[in-house]
Amino acid sequence: MTKAVNIGNRVIGGGNPILIQSMTNTKTEDVAATVAQIKALTAAGCDIIRCAVPTMEAAEALAEIKKQVTIPVVADIHFDYRLAIAAIEHGADKIRINPGNIGSAERVRSVVDAAKERNIPIRVGVNSGSLEKELVEKYHGVTAEGIVESALDKVRLIEEMGYDNLVISIKSSDVMMCVKAHELIAEKTDHPLHVGITEAGTIISGNIKSAIGLGLILNQGIGDTIRVSLTGDPLEEIKSAKLILRTLGIRKGGVEVVSCPTCGRTRIDLIGLANQVENMVADIPLDIKVAVMGCVVNGPGEAKEADIGIAGGVGEGLIIKKGEVYKKVPETELLDALRYELVHWNENQQEN
Repeated sequence: MTKAVNIGNRVIGGGNPILIQSMTNTKTEDVAATVAQIKALTAAGCDIIRCAVPTMEAAEALAEIKKQVTIPVVADIHFDYRLAIAAIEHGADKIRINPGNIGSAERVRSVVDAAKERNIPIRVGVNSGSLEKELVEKYHGVTAEGIVESALDKVRLIEEMGYDNLVISIKSSDVMMCVKAHELIAEKTDHPLHVGITEAGTIISGNIKSAIGLGLILNQGIGDTIRVSLTGDPLEEIKSAKLILRTLGIRKGGVEVVSCPTCGRTRIDLIGLANQVENMVADIPLDIKVAVMGCVVNGPGEAKEADIGIAGGVGEGLIIKKGEVYKKVPETELLDALRYELVHWNENQQEN
């Protein structure tokens, strides 16, 4: 089991639940826009948020951002050790650095000393794209072994400076290399691991790569916090992360929507309806399965494993409970009827 690490008001590692992270894509200096995005991400289920700190103004903005949000804020630092120190001084709950691009040991030490003074965790991040030349030569290319050695070298550097409040992140855009690297490092350290597939890609390719990579890693009991990296709206990262954790049985809660793939019997806009249902249930705090079916012929039978389902026909729709037709409603009222059933789900269950 990994060590527990406190990040603001949250804890990762030590057997605690796996927490979901994302990263803002606003300019951190724009406090209002950044706060608005963090609040939206928090409402969607984000547990920890990371903000880029490319300027001193961004570091200083963290103080005001922190006053207005409820989840821990991580400062993402590259190259300039002074920005790391400033971010810590302005309230960052954790900093993300790659000691390899911060500079000399003295500069790394000054960051470590600032973090130690406030007991702020440091996320030591290594990406396959920034692997040191000597390790590339040693392992005849970029390899999982090289990524792990690079990360552990940097961890050792900070530990030798007298600080071990650390989280490790090793990422690669090569999914199977990333999986192997996590398997290797999990055997060599008890620091919590931040897991993700870097530069995963657009919504479709990024989700597939992340689901496979995170699924293979998390299913082995490896990983303490995750980020699904997508080229798109950060809200999509949260949706995907939650679904990955739910699919693996790691996290409970939230309505799971299942839907049929459509066929020649479909007589309604099933694709549109399924998307409407998925959006509608996002704010409903139930741990149930909802089926969305495209025809009244096979719908009831195919929906029997769901707690509740709907099936659409021409002009009418069905509300289905445990495979049995519960009621018929006009097609135009199907969505509203489903929402009513879900909102009153708990009281209806008690009556039954």
